[in-house]
Amino acid sequence: MEMLNSDFVNDENVKSLLTRYEKATAIKDQFKDLFEECYEVAFPQRKGFYTETIGERRDEKIFDETSVVGVQEFASRLQQGLVPNFARWADFQAGSETPNEEKEAINNELDEITEYVFEVLQNSNFAQEIHESFMDLAVGTGVLGVEEGNALNPINFSAIPLTDVVLDTGPDDRIDHVFREREIRFRNIPNQYPNSKLNTELLNSIASHPDTKTKVLEIVCRDYSKKNEDAFTQTTIHEKSKSVIDHKEFKGVGSNPFICYRWSKVAGEIYGRGPLMNALSAIKTCNLTVQLILENAQMSISGIYQMDDDGVVNPDTISLMPGTIIPKAPNSAGLQPIRAAGSFDVAQLILSDMRLNIKRALYNDMLGNPDRTPASATEVAERMADLSRRIGSAFGRLQAELVQPVLQRVVYILKKQGRIELPTINGREIKVRSVSPLAQAQNQADITSIARWMEMIQSNFGPQLVNLLIDTEQTSAHLAKKFGVPDTLIRDTQERKRLAELASALAQQANPNMGIEDVLGDVASGG
Repeated sequence: MEMLNSDFVNDENVKSLLTRYEKATAIKDQFKDLFEECYEVAFPQRKGFYTETIGERRDEKIFDETSVVGVQEFASRLQQGLVPNFARWADFQAGSETPNEEKEAINNELDEITEYVFEVLQNSNFAQEIHESFMDLAVGTGVLGVEEGNALNPINFSAIPLTDVVLDTGPDDRIDHVFREREIRFRNIPNQYPNSKLNTELLNSIASHPDTKTKVLEIVCRDYSKKNEDAFTQTTIHEKSKSVIDHKEFKGVGSNPFICYRWSKVAGEIYGRGPLMNALSAIKTCNLTVQLILENAQMSISGIYQMDDDGVVNPDTISLMPGTIIPKAPNSAGLQPIRAAGSFDVAQLILSDMRLNIKRALYNDMLGNPDRTPASATEVAERMADLSRRIGSAFGRLQAELVQPVLQRVVYILKKQGRIELPTINGREIKVRSVSPLAQAQNQADITSIARWMEMIQSNFGPQLVNLLIDTEQTSAHLAKKFGVPDTLIRDTQERKRLAELASALAQQANPNMGIEDVLGDVASGG
């Protein structure tokens, strides 16, 4: 539920929010140098954390492009493994409080809702924005804005760079305050906030300086006064005049418009630490090595010379070009080249090791050689399983801080628009089951264990014992879940029971030599 508060927040509350913002900004300032260093070596095309001019080049410190390309590959690889384009990477299923006898029917209904939700996601700008957000995640923290759209595009996503947000945590060490800094023209304020109430100072600024940009602060914070439910307030403040432009209250799971997620986190810190930070030393070593190679190459091309100071040769007028004649005094050495101190071939060994370390830190060392034969499906599955094992801890955090909140937010908006009807996604009524390639890679271990057990029993004791031990119907249904097969493709328990009874009756009337399995196959196929 979302409510618009028509009354301005009182001065005391505004002062409290701005004080919290200043304290959170002071904490972020301690990370700025580290963040800026990561941006300089991996995001030369992005706005940095310090003052810059439009169109300014920021790639002066980049001599090796391994990190720049590596971050792009990291974001693409993570997107393909966690939230792939044009694929269903999660399912809605009945929660733990649902009776077992009702779960199958509910799961079949939820499967249709899941299809619709992912159709909305695929038609939105989610795929473009999540890639940009994953690039921020390489530094450690990603922020994704999910706002309600219009009739054609119900949901609008926006990747909010770390330069534009300040975060703070609450008593449970979770992010509960998001301060978004926005620069907006005065004339766009009424359009951006249609339900706003503007004071006289802002109205005069809109009339006199409509194209001038001003700083607006959007603050979303959790409301702890409402117990046992998710409640948030969103307050928009004009920072210069410290006046409230808009104030809203949200309530319900998925009502928070900002989704903040981290790769990993050090205890006591607010911002995450990503794989790019781990590779920072190797990136700087690569850049320095390539810089020295280029300087050595320039020295090899132009050379270093010495001469006798005989008053004839003037070094300021010497031009080292083909066909140039340089005069020298009789019996003088003239211009003599100085031999280089040594070779710099060892740099190639350093570059090879450092580039491999960068790719390994960004999980790009498993892509293989593109010049070789394309990888088979088995090889691709094994690579994805290896990636799943290597990012196991980060995968769990991304599930809790990104995948589930995104689906909860999308369902919240679609329910608000009256497009779907669905209970709360809280794990008790409805739960989210990930079926992304990374999650499937983890399921492969369970599938392999079952297959190896059945094969071992059959080879040692014969197929009769296997049929006696296992419930083929339940085993097949369990394997279907592990493979991520949609529930609508599997017959429910009642339909399977009806087919079994019909097959048993037909088997008594049919050829006595015909097995019930053959009759059941004919019935299921419509024969």
